[in-house]
Amino acid sequence: MPPAPAYNAPVAVAAKIYNWTGIYIGVNGGYGFGQVTPMSLYSSGFTAFDFNANGFLGGLTLGAQVQSGHTVLGLEGDIDWTNTSGSGHGNILFNGAQRGTATLSSNISSISTLRARVGYAADNWLFYGTGGVAITNETSTLTGAVGFICGDGAFNDPPCSSPSNLHLGLSAGAGVEYGITPNLSTKLEYMWVGAGALNTLKENMIRAGLNWRFGM
Repeated sequence: MPPAPAYNAPVAVAAKIYNWTGIYIGVNGGYGFGQVTPMSLYSSGFTAFDFNANGFLGGLTLGAQVQSGHTVLGLEGDIDWTNTSGSGHGNILFNGAQRGTATLSSNISSISTLRARVGYAADNWLFYGTGGVAITNETSTLTGAVGFICGDGAFNDPPCSSPSNLHLGLSAGAGVEYGITPNLSTKLEYMWVGAGALNTLKENMIRAGLNWRFGM
């Protein structure tokens, strides 16, 4: 009789672990809501009054990260274009003395951030915190002044529009990201931005996004 064929035991296949290492680009979109106190953009001598500023936003993301075990470390930057705006009417005070009243309007056209990310990877899930700097493009305008004339050059009268558009500040937040494929992931995150002289803008942003990663 011919010899019986040799028995080959099945080879165990190692589980494929999701890898978050790589450089990625992405898109994001969401909604921002918060407050602005733009009188501080004119001069620290003016007493600020605040009002709500809300709007939709959307933009682009670029980042890079490295995974070691469950730890993911990275750097991420983004720019969002937005229609965030608001207005309020109130007293205009200079060094505590009332100058009159006016309507103050504020418009934020873009919000950019550059942040470090620290995350915990659980296979396809990534839970992370993030923090860094922010730059906003914000303008403010005074209209309907009563009791003073804006832009007349007097030391105790403000200009009719804020003198600078770009304002530096801070950003911080947290989020969760899920790997759909080895290269494609989706995320949901909360971000806080405080920017401008005396943090004139304090905005909360809820954003969703898609990232495409080049790497492992």
